[in-house]
Amino acid sequence: MTKSRVAVDVGGTFTDVCIMDEDTGEIRIEKTPSTPDDPMRAIMNGVADAKVDLADVTMFSHGTTVATNALITRKLPRTAMVCTEGFRDVVEIRRSNKEDLWDTYKDVAKPYIPRRDRLTVKERVDAAGKILQELDEDEARKVAEILKKRDVKAIAVCFINSYVNGQNERRMKEILTEVMPDVHVSISSQIMPEIFEHERFSTTMVNAAVSPVVVDYVSRLSDKLKDGGYARDLLLLHTGGGVMTPASVKDFAARLAGSGIAAGAIASRFIGNLCGFENSIGFDMGGTSTDVSLAHHGEPIMTKDWYIEYGYPIRFPSIEVLTIGAGGGSLAWKDEGGSLRNGPQSAGAYPGPACYSNGNEVATNSDANLVLGRLGTSLAGGEITLDPKLAEKAVRETVAEPFGMELHEAAEAIIDVANANMANAVRLLSITRGHDPRDFALVAFGGAGALHGAEVAKELSIPVVIVPPNPGVTSAMGCLLVDIQHDFSDSFMADAATTNPEDLEAAFHKIEAEAVDRLRHEGVTPENTVLQRTVEMMYQGQWRSLAVPAPSKVTSTQDLIAGFHEQHEREYNFSREDAPVSIFRVGVKATGVVPKAELPKHEVVENTPTPAGQRDVWFDGKCCKTDVYERVDFKAGAQFSGPAIVEQVDSTVVVPPNTTAKVDQYMNILIRWRTEA
Repeated sequence: MTKSRVAVDVGGTFTDVCIMDEDTGEIRIEKTPSTPDDPMRAIMNGVADAKVDLADVTMFSHGTTVATNALITRKLPRTAMVCTEGFRDVVEIRRSNKEDLWDTYKDVAKPYIPRRDRLTVKERVDAAGKILQELDEDEARKVAEILKKRDVKAIAVCFINSYVNGQNERRMKEILTEVMPDVHVSISSQIMPEIFEHERFSTTMVNAAVSPVVVDYVSRLSDKLKDGGYARDLLLLHTGGGVMTPASVKDFAARLAGSGIAAGAIASRFIGNLCGFENSIGFDMGGTSTDVSLAHHGEPIMTKDWYIEYGYPIRFPSIEVLTIGAGGGSLAWKDEGGSLRNGPQSAGAYPGPACYSNGNEVATNSDANLVLGRLGTSLAGGEITLDPKLAEKAVRETVAEPFGMELHEAAEAIIDVANANMANAVRLLSITRGHDPRDFALVAFGGAGALHGAEVAKELSIPVVIVPPNPGVTSAMGCLLVDIQHDFSDSFMADAATTNPEDLEAAFHKIEAEAVDRLRHEGVTPENTVLQRTVEMMYQGQWRSLAVPAPSKVTSTQDLIAGFHEQHEREYNFSREDAPVSIFRVGVKATGVVPKAELPKHEVVENTPTPAGQRDVWFDGKCCKTDVYERVDFKAGAQFSGPAIVEQVDSTVVVPPNTTAKVDQYMNILIRWRTEA
């Protein structure tokens, strides 16, 4: 009986299923059209098409866009908020800033909870955690009855200063649960116990708003899998780069916002490291969007400043990923100034590009690639047939005629604009953060990443492009490379120099006990439990902090202070060792180690592959007779030169003229531009 692990990544156009044989490490894939009305249907279709026996599956991991889509479309159940009297409008006042300071007419989106559903109660805790006024329970019950009549499905409880003492919040939750047992209640002292009320209130609001949607989806999918014979917990990828079980999703649903894009970042870092590149840029181009991520010295870049909609931060730790509207289905269009644009509008999964024959008549990147000969006439192993005549008609009518261009010139213009947009996204995540793209490898994946990766790399002078063995399902494979992971934190505001190490130890022990209990509840054994401590510190008078690694037993704060000065120097290129330092917060990353996927290793023997055929492909305004290879025919050590096209079931690899390509021991294709004399 063959045991396998299954990972599923739901994209805007396709749902990817990745199946790994536990004994051999062999990976096989299945792609099926996404079903935006119910993503679970595509998942089960993919599992069925792949002929997976769920009874033989030892791990089922899933990156989901359900929470993200619910927030973007605002298809959310009615959600309420209960606040301290006088703090009803914190989430509407925000930071009084805008995404574009110079756009007078562009307003920040409204809060996910309208003002009429933000109610208040009398209670008060001071900044030191002392309860100045107990929760008015009569008033609290009246509020609960009002919300019950309004038939709300979720409630966020956000009291001022609860980050240091959440007693009143916990009591409010008890009362709400007594009156409405089936309502999802999120309290800020549990969700995000830190100062800065807008960020705390916002994170709790988002968590509450998506809870009914996410919990319902996860429960239904878990039941479907169990009905099919799967006997273990469903694992769901969260933005921090780990997975969580359905038990944790009930409390921290907002951690799944952005779940799907984190998988690609994890996979690209893994592949970069595997190929010997500690510095790598993930370039995940799908049907609707492109996600760019960055790993430096083998570790992903993390952030706590992220959001789905500007103005409403979600402060859970997250792998930093920049997403732009550039994919295979991105539409070409002419702006008011007469310039050619590409995206962010997309033809989506349906009707899709014009060549899909589903009624779209506007040119997309896929249509342009088909006109240029870079794409063949079928996708997904022949499941989707592309019509070149419809692609030519769309490119001609959308771009060639309006701009007075020849057909192939217009198609190349569409691709050039798309590549420029994606290169700019890479610059934003690298150069603006002090990283030189020339020091990185570009890992190109997603259904369309390998079509554009080499030319994007040329634009940025990136020396090498890595195309994984299964680029179209690399994000799904990322779900097989993660551990169960949770982040815990607690406020600890004190002067670093005078802090008693025993007080720090006591704070760590408190959250470590919670972390161990959470992992135990998820079935993680003590020997597979790893706890990593951090202390967030800042120069006194600042409000932005840096997380400094802390030892398993703190005996002196001087080492922590020295570590903070070093990190400040590294992050900002200066430090002030004579300035006093404050401790802001203590944190613990709790990891439950699970077995990882391992790509099979092959013996490398230099060889020249045999093309399966040739076709005309356009590069730089010229038509080139181009060799077309089938990737399944490649052996480790294969070497060839561009121009070339490599076709496979889940993607197409474009190897432009003036490049060389080599297949490594893990069956990755490494493309390098020749150095011009």
